[in-house]
Parts: sequence; structure tokens; C-alpha cells
Amino acid sequence: MTEKDQTSKVKEIIEAYPADQRFALAAMQDMQHAFNYIPEEGLAALAEYLGCPQAQLYSMATFYKALSLTPKGDHIVKICNGTACHLRGSMNLATELKRDLGIEPGETTEDGKFSVELVNCLGSCALAPVMVVDGTYHNKLRVEQIPGIIEHYAAEEVTQDD
Repeated sequence: MTEKDQTSKVKEIIEAYPADQRFALAAMQDMQHAFNYIPEEGLAALAEYLGCPQAQLYSMATFYKALSLTPKGDHIVKICNGTACHLRGSMNLATELKRDLGIEPGETTEDGKFSVELVNCLGSCALAPVMVVDGTYHNKLRVEQIPGIIEHYAAEEVTQDD
């Protein structure tokens, strides 16, 4: 997306809401959805539109785990580390992802293809351990399945570019 397109999209998102601070979170969620993060330009434009300090929006954006001020990868990998998943080896899955992708939870690969997040619960305790990639659940996982799942999403990206 070009800078001009991004500026236009930010403006479109912001102006979809009344200039009232109670809509700040909703506008930031829409930016997160549109860009996979909240661009600095978007935060500044929203602060100006709402007539509030940018620091106030920044504190909201850093408080909520669903929001990010840094770009996320094309594919978001969430590893559940709730009690059931943890007991069934979710940290082993995280270790394998680190081996395959070269990143820790909370990071994004240099090529921008994958981001890994460690989350508290994905609500699928009976299917533990669970990993979600782009909204698709992969359950009762074993470490040896991780490379194939990652290869699938990496290949999917290649075919989309062609």
C-alpha cells in the first residue's frame, strides 16, 4: 500500500466515526484490522480528529494486547499458553516455531511474513495444545507438525503473489 493510499484509508476509517473520544478504541481497532497495526500517522490523525492528546491514544494502544504500534506479519501465529495447552506442551511448540522462523513470541520475521504471539487462552482446552494461524485452528498439535503448517502458509503466500 502506498503512503497516499494509507493516508486515504486512515482518513476513511477515522471519518466513519463521530468526533467523540468514546469512539477512539473502535477507530484504532479498524486501523489494526486494515493495516495489521496502527500506523503512527493514524494515531496522530485520530488524536487531531478527536481533539485529544496523542499520548492518551498511545496509552490505549499499548494497554490492549489486540492493538499493535508495530507492523505485524502477513500471517499471525498465536500459540495458546493457557493451563491445558501449557500442560500439554505449548512451550515446545513455541520452541519449534523459534527454530523454524527464527523469532521469539512477540516478534515478526524480517521478511514480514510471520508474527508469533503467545496468548493466555484460545478457548479450546479440550483440543490442547492449540495454535491459530490467520484464524484457522490447529489442535492437538505435535512439535513435528509445526514445520509443515508453516510451510503451508509460506507456500500460500507465494501462490498469492503470482
